[in-house]
Amino acid sequence: MRTEKTEGCINIAVMISGEGTNAENIIRYFEPFLDVNISCVISNKTIDNRFKKYKIDLYSEQKWYKQIDQILTHHNVHYIVLAGYLDKLPPNFCLKYKWKIINIHPSLLPRHGGKGMYGDNVHQSVKTSGDDLTGISIHLVDEEYDSGSIIFQKHINVRPEDTWEDIKHNVRDLEYRYYPSVIEKFIHGTYKYLYEKEMK
Repeated sequence: MRTEKTEGCINIAVMISGEGTNAENIIRYFEPFLDVNISCVISNKTIDNRFKKYKIDLYSEQKWYKQIDQILTHHNVHYIVLAGYLDKLPPNFCLKYKWKIINIHPSLLPRHGGKGMYGDNVHQSVKTSGDDLTGISIHLVDEEYDSGSIIFQKHINVRPEDTWEDIKHNVRDLEYRYYPSVIEKFIHGTYKYLYEKEMK
């Protein structure tokens, strides 16, 4: 059952493109928080039925960023969390929400980042490159998308016998384990030093 939130709580919008398993993991994590509210889920595709059980506003097939901006304003959103959102955000949108957009990338940036590097493509690239390490990078989003300040990384070993599907499974476990707690720490100021340093 979703906890009733306190007045003046931190509002988060989660943006997705796929089934939203990472997003659901984040929603569950923050359900008992009094001061953090997942206020809406926005997708550029059809939203999976898994979200209908949560008391959260859902916005499907949103591809016009002026409309997304209006949704964020309506919900008084303080932070935007990307959880498998595959469209590149336009530069003016990133500038408006600078220091407020958090993304997770399924590799150790800067390796396997950049154009076309998302989802299964990343894990296949890790495998074909023969990397012995991979992991997750949680970062702020700027106009160049994957070049924003990295606030957290966690690595795992890649064994020679691992398939790219094995790599994907192991990285997904890291995403579920760490992404919600890093979001919590960031919005509550644990990474305040980094935030202030980057603002100078």
